[in-house]
Amino acid sequence: MTRRTPGEHRDLVAPSAAPLTRPQPGPIAILPEPRASFVAAVESAGGVVAPLSDETRGLIWLAPAETPELVELLQSHPGIGWVQLPWAGVDAFASTLKHFVGSSSPLWTSAKGSYSEPVAEHALALTLAVLRGLPEKARATSWAPVKVGTSLYGRHVLVVGAGGIAVEVMRLFAPFEVEFTIVRRSADPLPGAQRTVPVADLLSVLPDADVVILAAAATDETAQLIGATELAAMKSNAALINIARGALVDQEALLASLNSGHLAGAGIDVTSPEPLPDGHPLWQAPRCIVTGHTADTPEMTEPLLAERVRRNVEALLGDGCFVGVVDPAVGY
Repeated sequence: MTRRTPGEHRDLVAPSAAPLTRPQPGPIAILPEPRASFVAAVESAGGVVAPLSDETRGLIWLAPAETPELVELLQSHPGIGWVQLPWAGVDAFASTLKHFVGSSSPLWTSAKGSYSEPVAEHALALTLAVLRGLPEKARATSWAPVKVGTSLYGRHVLVVGAGGIAVEVMRLFAPFEVEFTIVRRSADPLPGAQRTVPVADLLSVLPDADVVILAAAATDETAQLIGATELAAMKSNAALINIARGALVDQEALLASLNSGHLAGAGIDVTSPEPLPDGHPLWQAPRCIVTGHTADTPEMTEPLLAERVRRNVEALLGDGCFVGVVDPAVGY
């Protein structure tokens, strides 16, 4: 593997894609507005970027969320057989996807897995910050009389989710010789984890964890997955890290837990709603750090998304190995 340039991230998921029955190839539209990096990605894969028409066969949708126009556009252009969405999570497009449950067309792909490296890197930063007491230390205006801080070495880390972020978290945390428990939809083992359990067993494994990292998709099943009961089940010196979606956590319950002195702290990159309103109590909650959904910045994600686009254009035109395929019925 070639040496990285400074700040470069890689998509670790693409090489594992399996071939699918590919949609009919043809011109590709980039909407709402074409951007140079994505036009270049399409063309480098041998594709042709053209304005939306009856001949369009692929659509790269760059708007940050769904709009009524997207459903109307797809319904009025039934020849579009592939749609690329811009985010790893597709909860922002849930209403649109519901229109296509049970339909074989279009094929939907997202950036899932593409942003694993920057997000996992942020999860490590938040974990170390919370365990070392940095939220309170950063706010301090006088020298603390007592030294506080917990080491990550040899701890038990529980990750909710088993996608690319979870895999990269395990790789980045490996030098700390931690033990991993993975919580996922099934009990199928995730290589590298000491234990894998289904989400139905979450309450039984939470008491063992020193760090709980949320890295699952936001779906109806994961809404407020961490609430008052789950927080109470965690160790009083455990850290909660959320780099997934704010909807996975009952924020009122988290505030109550932090204010009561339970938990070592929380590292929260995502909230509900977003942006988190000015003056919201979570900003000043004890032992809590909020980083405003910056685990992956545009400078980090644009080249990763462009590479995902390039790979999926290759799939459309040739091998059918689409990366990041989304099932509209399950929402990821």
